[in-house]
Amino acid sequence: MNMPGNDNKPGDNERIVEIEMERLRPFHSHPFKVKDDQEMKDLIDSISRYGILTPLVVRPLPEGVYEIISGHRRKHAAQQLGFRKLPVIIRVLTDEDAVVSMVDSNMHRDKILPSEKAFAYKMKYEAMKQKVGRRKGSRNGHVNKGKKTVQIMGEEAGESPKQLQRYLKIAELIPELMQMLDQGEISFNPAFESAFLKPEEQQELVQAIRFVHSTPSVSQAQRMKKMSKEGTLTPAKMRSILSEVKKGEINRVVFKNEQLYQFFPKEHTAAQIKLEILEILKLWQAQTSEKTDQKPAKAKRGRPAGRKNKTKDQNTGGRKNG
Repeated sequence: MNMPGNDNKPGDNERIVEIEMERLRPFHSHPFKVKDDQEMKDLIDSISRYGILTPLVVRPLPEGVYEIISGHRRKHAAQQLGFRKLPVIIRVLTDEDAVVSMVDSNMHRDKILPSEKAFAYKMKYEAMKQKVGRRKGSRNGHVNKGKKTVQIMGEEAGESPKQLQRYLKIAELIPELMQMLDQGEISFNPAFESAFLKPEEQQELVQAIRFVHSTPSVSQAQRMKKMSKEGTLTPAKMRSILSEVKKGEINRVVFKNEQLYQFFPKEHTAAQIKLEILEILKLWQAQTSEKTDQKPAKAKRGRPAGRKNKTKDQNTGGRKNG
């Protein structure tokens, strides 16, 4: 059987056919999000004008339906336009080959979130390890004999083995921290170090971040990782570490809880206090701007006739414009 990989053109003994929309299923545990963003609007516009130029790649399932290998975004766009059938290439794949093909076909996207890349690499890594396990002892052996799975994946993805291993570790983050990483609230390297914490410690870290309103730096995350390994990490120590002034944040304004609770109810959480302070500042800013707009402009005092503009003479060195 010809294995075209992530090629969306028919291979040997393959052809493009039309399949009813209801017979198409998303890939199980698909790591790439299908979002109704500007790119989706552009895709919908393109399909409405020209149709689906690139067929989907699917594989048959025992239930008489087809699992999408590549084309989830095209299917979503076509659904919005009321398509009933879609052009597809039917490709017979094992579970492992389906995962590898699905990941490879989606890695060409312009925008890929860290979580998408982490989960995709994890799925491909596990699939390739299973394939290698099945091939051990066979006559053919492994085509990349002597190379580790991360080395093979790195070469295919254009990543160093070390960076690929970092993504595999990132996949162990709890959803709350993963969301912070995707939204840019926490940087990649601190997130990687935080992935070494136990799940319950990661949850405590999320609470500490929300309490202190500060995410960890690389050095802070490394210290917490070390304390976790030693069994000495506690929520109180997390808050203490996160409360430290980071390099480059010397001018950060910090209030103690007892200072703030003079003005807010005791039952208010730190997040509620933060929101109310921001609302108060917005109101103050609006009132200040309104007063400035209403303030009458000062009348300019006339300059006595015959007086020279000393400032201008000084700036021009006493020379006249000629």
